[in-house]
Order: sequence, then C-alpha cells, then structure tokens
Amino acid sequence: MRNVIIALGTSFAALLTPASPQVQPASAITSTNVELPPGDALFPGGASADAINNNCLACHSTDMVLNQPALSRSAWDSEVHKMIKAYRAPIDEGDVPAIVDYLASTKGTN
Repeated sequence: MRNVIIALGTSFAALLTPASPQVQPASAITSTNVELPPGDALFPGGASADAINNNCLACHSTDMVLNQPALSRSAWDSEVHKMIKAYRAPIDEGDVPAIVDYLASTKGTN
C-alpha cells in the first residue's frame, strides 16, 4: 500500500512540475517616422476668429474643423452645444454665437 501511495505521489508531482520553458527570440525594435499635420495653426479671419481660436483649439486643430462637411447654421449651433453638454467643453455661453457665426460663414451651407 505504501508503494502505491509513493507511486501516486510521484506521478502527481511529475504532472505538477512545469515543463522547461521554451525561449522565444527577442523581437527586433525598429524606429518609425511619422509626419503629423501641423497642429499649431490658428483659424483664419483675424478678430472674427477670436472666439473659435480661444475655445476650440484646446481640443481640435484648425485642419480638423475646416475639413468637416458644410453644415447649416442650426446644425453648427447643435454641434457647439453638443461639445459643451456631452463633452464638457469649457465654452462660455457668451462665446457660442461668435463661434457659430464663424463656422456658418466658413463651413456653412447657404
């Protein structure tokens, strides 16, 4: 009986012993160059762009905004309010009309 217990114990010990790990070759590390678009440009338009420059550039680049499809004034108004309500953009309600005016004049449908 004792031999059976020793044999069973040895068998379980063999099952629980991890197999020798297989060594994987190290991956080669390579460098990649990525050309990003300039992100420090201001919206064109001088003083008429002050509100959008002061509020929207915190999260968006000018290229990103100016490459959006043309929308109606009411759609731009909805987009600006969505940024305030859904994404918590810290835009003063007093700046909203100037931002919407700018977007409607530059990326609006007539």
